[in-house]
Amino acid sequence: MISTETLPTLIETYGLVLLAPLSILEGPIVTVIASYAARLGYLNIYAVYVVCVLGDVIGDGGMYWIGRTGNRWIPLRWRRKMGMDRARTVKLVHHFRAQGGRTLIIGKITHSAGFVVLLAAGAAKMPFGKFLWFNTLGTLPKTAFFCVIGYTIGHAYASINGYIGKVSVILLIAIVAAAIGWWVHQRGQKTEGTDP
Repeated sequence: MISTETLPTLIETYGLVLLAPLSILEGPIVTVIASYAARLGYLNIYAVYVVCVLGDVIGDGGMYWIGRTGNRWIPLRWRRKMGMDRARTVKLVHHFRAQGGRTLIIGKITHSAGFVVLLAAGAAKMPFGKFLWFNTLGTLPKTAFFCVIGYTIGHAYASINGYIGKVSVILLIAIVAAAIGWWVHQRGQKTEGTDP
């Protein structure tokens, strides 16, 4: 992984040629730094946006592929340790058939949950066209947001990188808490329904 301090110099020196692979590997901080470089005149902000969207979608497609093909090359004992037995896989498939689009967009927004959601979409064998559609829908505003942040306050990229991680964790905790609250509420309703 490239350090946050080295990224600005590399992007300013090599431009879009380096931005393309970095946007696949490094995530939002690359978009912030590249947008800041655009503000300084090193890059075109529209080109930065397009390259970062494409890089994000390509990187997410790679995670989807790993999830989809994992059964072929991840040993069965490792899959069991990860909790991916047959019953869970069937539940995952049903979930992504019913709510795959919503799950992908939430994963993109929270950022920290994105990794797991992308792998899960592949493991559930969500149709790739549908995956690409919803993933791109989540990527477009997310990348635009980080372009605006980079263009306006990109000089503080080191601090922004720390905030991205903190906000991602807070959003993930909020989603987990909401999911637990919903689950408890549903169980309470089922219990009430069985009372004489």
